[in-house]
Amino acid sequence: MISKWSQRFFQMAELVGSWSKDPSTQVGAVITKNNRIVSVGFNGYPHGISDSADTDDRDMKYLKTLHAEENAILFAKRDLDGCEVWVTHFPCPNCAAKIIQTGISTVHCPEQTEDFLSRWGEKIKISQDMFSQAGVTVDWLPLDSLK
Repeated sequence: MISKWSQRFFQMAELVGSWSKDPSTQVGAVITKNNRIVSVGFNGYPHGISDSADTDDRDMKYLKTLHAEENAILFAKRDLDGCEVWVTHFPCPNCAAKIIQTGISTVHCPEQTEDFLSRWGEKIKISQDMFSQAGVTVDWLPLDSLK
C-alpha cells in the first residue's frame, strides 16, 4: 500500500497530464520537496508555438514537443536538488539525463504494463541504468494502489 501523499501526487500528475493537447499521449509530472509542490508540467509545444497546425504530423510533433518532465523542470526556475518527481510514464533517456542533472533524488512512477514495456522497453532499460549509475531512486508504484 502506498501513502496518501503518493496517491495525491500521482493523481495530481494525472490531472496535469490531462491538460496536454496531444491526442495520443498525455503525460504529467509533479516535482515536490518535503510534501510540497514545487512545479508541474505536461507534454506539449513551447509557449507561442501553434499546437494545432502540425499536430497530425507525428515527426514534426515529436520535434517540437517538450516532455512533461522537461516542462516541470523549466517551470520550477529554482534549485531542484533533493526534490522528487512524480510522473505518469517512466522517463525517456533524455528526460532521465535532465532529472539527474538537476539533482532530483527520486522518481515515482506506476509499474509498467506489458503493452508499455513492449513499445518502450529498450528506452526504459537505458533510463533505469542511468538512474542507477547516478544514484537516483526509482519508486515503482503498484497499479492497483493508484486507483
